[in-house]
Amino acid sequence: MTAPTILRSSTSLQRRLLPLYIAVFLQGFLLWVPVEKLFLTEIGFDPASVGVMAAAYAAVVPIIEIPSGILADRWSRRGVLIISSAALGLAALIGGLSNNVATYIVSALILGVYFAMYSGTLDAVVYDTVLEETGDSDDFEKRIGRVRLVESIALVASSLLGGWLAGLATPRLMYFLSVPIAALAIFAYLWFREPRLHKTEEATSLRSHLAVTYRTLIQRGKLLPIIGLAVLTSLVLQIVFEFGPLWLVALAAPAVLYGPYWAALTSTFGLGGSLAGKVQLNRLLPLSITVGLMILASLVLTRESGVLVAGIAQVVLALLIVLASIHVTRLLHDAVTSTVRSGVASGVSALSWIVFLPSALIFGIVSKQTGVHTASWMIVVVTVGVGILLFTMALRGRRAEPVIEQPEVALEARSSERGHAWNLHGSGELVSDLTCVEFVELVTAFLDGALDPITERRLVDHLPNCVGCERYLDQFRQTIQTLGDLPPQSLSSKDRDAMLAAFRDVPREP
Repeated sequence: MTAPTILRSSTSLQRRLLPLYIAVFLQGFLLWVPVEKLFLTEIGFDPASVGVMAAAYAAVVPIIEIPSGILADRWSRRGVLIISSAALGLAALIGGLSNNVATYIVSALILGVYFAMYSGTLDAVVYDTVLEETGDSDDFEKRIGRVRLVESIALVASSLLGGWLAGLATPRLMYFLSVPIAALAIFAYLWFREPRLHKTEEATSLRSHLAVTYRTLIQRGKLLPIIGLAVLTSLVLQIVFEFGPLWLVALAAPAVLYGPYWAALTSTFGLGGSLAGKVQLNRLLPLSITVGLMILASLVLTRESGVLVAGIAQVVLALLIVLASIHVTRLLHDAVTSTVRSGVASGVSALSWIVFLPSALIFGIVSKQTGVHTASWMIVVVTVGVGILLFTMALRGRRAEPVIEQPEVALEARSSERGHAWNLHGSGELVSDLTCVEFVELVTAFLDGALDPITERRLVDHLPNCVGCERYLDQFRQTIQTLGDLPPQSLSSKDRDAMLAAFRDVPREP
């Protein structure tokens, strides 16, 4: 692919993702978050009722996660994201209208719906957009990193602005001001052009789709380490963000430090996003440095150090875990097809919440009985597990390849226009019927963007199941890039005539 083609592809991708960036910013601009605990106190919450609300919220997310992913795969990912914005606005509205514990818990439950609809679906839609625009996933970490950066900017800005406005008015007003902002996110999603890679011409039954998603999650041996890595990185982040302020409490930090501390912690989403794609975690040297710093930061939290040291250690750990989580998100999406991408991602997210619930209870009990520094050894253990799995994935030398098993279900999703087919294998993978010979014949047209959408999808779906064709495509791209970098040269008339004469003198076989 030539430099002008790459530039055009990047510009087109940036333009196409712009509405998504705007929607993400608006959804992250939550003016009520920095004053929520103050508002809860005003309407009658005590520590016990706060615990009930947190348990209800944490329980509803994994229940809705997988159904929302299936809905996104079968119906519309943009539609699911629009529902998430509507749920966010409704949660803010009910929260602002709340005057008692029961009503506010309803608001928290609806907020759980927002997070369940948003998380795995957003990653899947970014991945498919990158794949549609560029033909591969190489740019995914950079683009999802920008999404994390936008989220971080929105969180930090709304935290500062929400706290200031609440001081001038009331915390309740911050809820009402957040409702129209969530509504604007809906219009941004409507502006966004949804990728269509997950769509087939002939819809499959819900039962078959659920079976495919389940088998992809459970029966794919090479996917299990990726799922484990995703769960562990999520667990570290959730513990740090949920229990991080306990270090400040244990160290008797003044109240004035809580605001800057929280702003620094939430900024790690943006900083980690900006580093995504630049720090190559599939290379041993940067990976070794990253894992080493992760473990060192987690060990610092086990020591009774000062407030500044503990705060820096949490920020460093969160930053590096965000970076690792973006890397593992790409590994996960590389390993599955578009037709089940949202469902699988939502399933992994649900599993992360399920693991977090008992972990949070244990961490809270240990912190209460022996102190937060002793409980921090749980973070050290999980962080070491993250490092081991990162090295395991890097030492494979390539991204996880799907396992192709013998067919168990006879299913085809055919294009009525072209008659092409995708076959469902026992691994849960929709495998293109494209042959390697056809792939070689079509690769030039694919790189030039000259294929019709159906043929292009067949070619893209063939790649994860054929190491040889993937290597051939990489070599083809490298050859084009190398030739494009060579300076133009021309033969003199004398040399040209001599070369032609030499070819004419070559003896031909009878």
